[in-house]
Amino acid sequence: MYEKDFLLLRVIDVMPMRTKIIIDDKVPFIRGVLEPYADVQYHAGADITPDVARDADMLIVRTRTRCDASLLAGSRCRFIGTATIGYDHIDTDYCRVAGIEWCNAPGCNATSVAQYITASLLCHAIARHIDLAQMCIGVVGVGHVGRQVEAQCRRLGMRVLLNDPPRAEKEGEAGFVSLDTIATQCDYITFHTPLVREGRWATYHLADEAFWGKLERRPVIINAARGAVVDNCALEKAYDAGLISDMIIDCWENEPAPLLSLMSKAFIATPHIAGYSADGKANATRMMVREVASRLGVNIDLSVIQPPMPPRPYIVPDNRVQPLYAAILATYNPLDDSGALKKNPEDFERLRGEYPLRREYAAYKVTTGENIAEFKEWGFGIG
Repeated sequence: MYEKDFLLLRVIDVMPMRTKIIIDDKVPFIRGVLEPYADVQYHAGADITPDVARDADMLIVRTRTRCDASLLAGSRCRFIGTATIGYDHIDTDYCRVAGIEWCNAPGCNATSVAQYITASLLCHAIARHIDLAQMCIGVVGVGHVGRQVEAQCRRLGMRVLLNDPPRAEKEGEAGFVSLDTIATQCDYITFHTPLVREGRWATYHLADEAFWGKLERRPVIINAARGAVVDNCALEKAYDAGLISDMIIDCWENEPAPLLSLMSKAFIATPHIAGYSADGKANATRMMVREVASRLGVNIDLSVIQPPMPPRPYIVPDNRVQPLYAAILATYNPLDDSGALKKNPEDFERLRGEYPLRREYAAYKVTTGENIAEFKEWGFGIG
């Protein structure tokens, strides 16, 4: 062997191995961002198998990838980032024992979910000839998302009741009410809790047959949290019994195969896309990149992670509808997504996976000379 060949082998031998990162190929705006610093591979969420994960140092996933011993045993993975608010697809107990760090993206799509709730309320109010300013809404779970929902509902003039026992215990009872009060006083009830199966603050089937039996005002039930927070079979029975007037459902038990009879009865039925704004997705991707950069010891410019502008960024309010309502529904109308799902319920996963990400209020400018302060309060620009 020549001396130069020997020196080359020595150089190769001491070169550090590049970190390998496996990324769900549906995580948006991330391609090309981490490649200068690591060996990056993209796979469909369902294709992130034990063989794929075995030699990965890091995983960036979404809710469709179950991260537990069956995936990770024998893997060299030491970090999992989920570009989602929810993390019930991560076996956190296993990760703790296995020495695997993990993080989620709390609050990343809070404004997006609130946009979905507000638009759904407006669609319902218009269809049912309801004055939302005369209605009471109960927000169950007042974290990142619940706070945004609360703020937008108050701007609509609604009376808002808040239920969040962990916060009430920590901060004091003032400002919070019991779940029983929500059941008896509210015209709309919207759920925004994580899915917790055990413990004092368990939320699995939080809304069950006993809860429906306490309802007094035939409310509209909204679930944009986790499917199993609401007992779907009991919900359908309550609706059939006339205890509930309407249902707006984005999150379902047994996704991506929800109860079809329940779907057909819902006023709005969507394939778990309430948080699917381009803005929320960009926020989650920035959070994941920031966590990876910290572990790699590098600085990455997060400003390169930007969603595209909407096709029609200027909104001219329709005079036939209250101008603010028209502007909000111009950014997003959930009846479109509901119609697509009800027409082809077997396409639940495809409709979710191929969802054309919408933009939030701040991406739009309203061309009006009236009520400028009101539009600005909602985050709209003025064009």
